[in-house]
Amino acid sequence: MASVLPWATCNNWWNTERCGSEYVRCNATANETFIVVINGANVTRSCGTDVVSPVREFWELNVLQVSSGVHEQGRVRWPLALTLLLAWVVCYFCIWKGVKWTGKVSWFTSMFPYVLLLILLIRGATLDGAAEGIVYYLYPNFAKLQESTVWIEAVTQIFFTYGLVLGTQIALGSYNKYHNNILRDAYIISAVNTGTSLFAGFVIFSVIGFMAKEQGKSVAEVAQSGTGLAFLVYPSAVAQLPISQLWSILFFLMLFFVGLDSQFCALEGFVTAISDEWPRLFRKRKELVTLAVCVVAYFVGLSMITQGGIYIFEMFNFYSVSGIVLLVLIFFECIAISWAYGVNRFYDALNDMLGYYPSLWWKMCWTIATPVICVGVFIFYVAKYEPLVYVNYRYPWWAELIGWLMTMSSVLIIPAYGLYFFIKTKGTLRQRFKLCFRPDVDEPIKANRLPINTPDDSLPTETPL
Repeated sequence: MASVLPWATCNNWWNTERCGSEYVRCNATANETFIVVINGANVTRSCGTDVVSPVREFWELNVLQVSSGVHEQGRVRWPLALTLLLAWVVCYFCIWKGVKWTGKVSWFTSMFPYVLLLILLIRGATLDGAAEGIVYYLYPNFAKLQESTVWIEAVTQIFFTYGLVLGTQIALGSYNKYHNNILRDAYIISAVNTGTSLFAGFVIFSVIGFMAKEQGKSVAEVAQSGTGLAFLVYPSAVAQLPISQLWSILFFLMLFFVGLDSQFCALEGFVTAISDEWPRLFRKRKELVTLAVCVVAYFVGLSMITQGGIYIFEMFNFYSVSGIVLLVLIFFECIAISWAYGVNRFYDALNDMLGYYPSLWWKMCWTIATPVICVGVFIFYVAKYEPLVYVNYRYPWWAELIGWLMTMSSVLIIPAYGLYFFIKTKGTLRQRFKLCFRPDVDEPIKANRLPINTPDDSLPTETPL
């Protein structure tokens, strides 16, 4: 709650002589000058001089203290280490008592960000230039469709926000009653996720429009994506507003709850999966399993909060948990359900749960449309592959090699497990192929004719189907 936000000025110990506000307007052709206060000293600058915004210097030189490259990891940033520890401690206590407790916590963590988004939207809509930002947001630039990164980022956005491939939907959905209307839930999840993304876009671009107006630039020049949007563009804009401390707190509080909600849902999904895979070993020790996963994840996260940790973070984000990995996994997931298990058998199960068959549209999507789109985007991505770049830093060849090994570690597990299962299956070659490609899952229409009773109809059970 400082009287002046630390990223609003150049008068801090981390600022360099290149620091300068992006909001200063002057005429370079008239040889105008302006004064910048850097570390308590007045520095005279000529218009047209390249400057680095105080927001970027605060982020890179104070928060991250970023090194020169991935080869120089430096020391751990202990303020970030403590913040990461806090996030995992909160995450643990959000889910340690099981899915019932998680469901109660998620009501607050999922709904409160909407309140904050609404407040920020009302404030953003009243700013000068907000209309230009919103028009830029709504007006499509079809030339971008020729860039492979746009398609991969779109895939990542959809798969991650919907919880696809990551196992979260399947794990949390397994706690539902057998006859729960999952088709209705699918419609609700799709509508809420898409609506939230569109709503958040209005919040962000109303403020970006104001920022562009203040700087005398176009919206396209100031708009960024990823970490740049969250930690550079939006903080720079709110620093220009009256009561900037309040808007900054609301914005970062919103980011915290959105990130926390995603984090503990993914963790709950992972813990549920391993507990179901080895129930005798882990199910009665779920609190200890959750603690162990949190501890391991924390130490993995420490690699991303060193002085060179941002480069590691971008490698994980680009190669390991998004983009091409999710694309390949969703392809095989559709093939496994639609063609290996059998879409007709799957439809019979849905009919038994819902009391009717869903539209044939879904069958077409699962069997044809989604696999074809995945293959098409994959081919387009490979044909127009663009290597990872962080700001202006290009990764060395060995870092890209490590990145692709990270990708393969997730993708190759599918054929590796298939080969292992084939080898351990007994019988002739023909018998093995027949057994390997025949689903051994008990069909629910034979095993679950009656709904499962729960202690409380408003809460899911603790025993997944």
